[in-house]
Amino acid sequence: MVWKEEGFFVKRITLFCGHYGSGKTNLAVNYALALRAKGLEVSLADLDIVNPYFRSKDSSAVLEEAGVKVIALPFANSSVDLPSLPSSAYSLVEDRSRYAVLDIGGDDRGAYALGRFVPYILEENDYDMFYVVNFYRPLTTDAEQALEVLREIEGACGLAFTGIINNSNLGAETEAGHIVRTQKEAEKLCALSGLPLVATTAQKDIATPAMVPVVLQKRPFE
Repeated sequence: MVWKEEGFFVKRITLFCGHYGSGKTNLAVNYALALRAKGLEVSLADLDIVNPYFRSKDSSAVLEEAGVKVIALPFANSSVDLPSLPSSAYSLVEDRSRYAVLDIGGDDRGAYALGRFVPYILEENDYDMFYVVNFYRPLTTDAEQALEVLREIEGACGLAFTGIINNSNLGAETEAGHIVRTQKEAEKLCALSGLPLVATTAQKDIATPAMVPVVLQKRPFE
C-alpha cells in the first residue's frame, strides 16, 4: 500500500470508508502524511457527519505541521454535529494539482455526504475508495456482515469500492495474533465482493513484515 516504497501513488483521490469503529480516520491521517512525506501536495478532508467525537481534525496540528491542508466541518471537535459541508471541500474535486484524501462517515448515512462529489470523481476517474473493515466491531464480525455494510455504503454514495483494507483491532489490547486470525475472514470478504485485499494494517509496534504499520491518532482528551 502507500506506506510501501513502490508503485502505489497513482490515484489523485483516495477515499477511506467503513463502518463506525473501523479505524478509517486513523488510516486516512496516516495515508495523507505518507503522501506528503513523498513530497506531494496533499489535502485531507474530514467529511464524517456521523461521528463528531473522533475526527481527522483531531490530528490537524500534526497534519498542518507536515504541510497537509486540512478541510473539516466547522463544528468538528465539538458536541455540535450538523449535516453540512464547508464550501472549501469542493476544492478536492476542482483543484487537480493536489492529492486528495477523504475520510467518509462510518455507514450508509455518512456516505450520503459524499454523493455530491461523485459526479466529479467519476468524470475525472482517478480515484481509489477503500473499504476499511474491523472484524472485531459489531455488525462487521464476519465476511457476510461486512459485505452487507459495504453494499449499503456503495448504494448510498453511488461510488464503487476498489479495494479492502483489513484494519481489525481491539484497540490498545491488540496483539499481532488478533490480526492474523482475521485474515481468512478478510480473504473471504474479498472473494464475496470481488475486490482485492490491498493491505492488512497494524499499530507500528506490533506490525509484522506482512502488515502495513500505522501510528495511532490521539484524541484531543488523551
